[in-house]
Amino acid sequence: MVVGWEWDDTLFEGAAAYYARGRLPYAPGLAAALADTLNLDGRGRLIDVGCGPGTIALTLASLFGEIVGVDPDDGMIAEAERDAAGRGITERTRWVRARAEDLPAGLGTFTVATFGQSFHWMDQDLVASTVKGMLRPGGALVHISDLKPEAEAKTQTEEKAGVGGNLPYPAPPHAAVGDLIKSYLGPVRRAGRGVLPKGTPGGEREVLARAGFAGPQRLVVPGGQPLERSVDDVVAGVFSMSSSAPHLFGARLGSFETELRGLLRKASASGTFSERSPATEVFVWRNDAVER
Repeated sequence: MVVGWEWDDTLFEGAAAYYARGRLPYAPGLAAALADTLNLDGRGRLIDVGCGPGTIALTLASLFGEIVGVDPDDGMIAEAERDAAGRGITERTRWVRARAEDLPAGLGTFTVATFGQSFHWMDQDLVASTVKGMLRPGGALVHISDLKPEAEAKTQTEEKAGVGGNLPYPAPPHAAVGDLIKSYLGPVRRAGRGVLPKGTPGGEREVLARAGFAGPQRLVVPGGQPLERSVDDVVAGVFSMSSSAPHLFGARLGSFETELRGLLRKASASGTFSERSPATEVFVWRNDAVER
């Protein structure tokens, strides 16, 4: 855990309703890549730890007989339940409001455990050890994230050019949006009721090796698909982040959103932006003694 910071249940308060619209999608080949790598056949059980609104779990739903999503935020769980119902798969899904540190929570054993950009919020050693005990022999822990260095370099290049890299509309002005957020919330990254001056911890590789997992096997699922983003999409992206969740602005939320929308309208006369979806980076760790 981060020294000097404690998790609290306001971390993503109010963000869930913006998440699906605001976040850039994972690469579309993610499910196929995992099906091939893990020999998934529509059976078995998946637990998605820190599931948010079910983004990863529902993307992989056809690959498993049962899906369990775990998240501490009520809003995220409600969004996941709604999305599962809309897809007609309620009978194969279960959504549990709990912190990862509360596992195993009587949930049984699983074929695969996924962490979609969530592991950094957790007591990593505790959660890694616990989840390893929840995986069947030969099961896998899968860590999924955007390929961040590539995405950051792309964003900087596009903003300097003022366009989305041969795309029809300007890139979202991420740097200017970041400056606006800081003008309201201060220069230090906010997180729940606290701050994270040095961000969240890394070191997942060392943690998972220490827990006894074998690996990792690294996959990169190509991105680069062109996306069109409206002003509403970009605003949703801002409010989907823990560092700029709606509750952090308090009584100034309306003023902030008005300024944000004004900034975005100035950046694109049409109200439309272009981006390319980032590649998705996957690390597969095996619950066995054989490194692959």
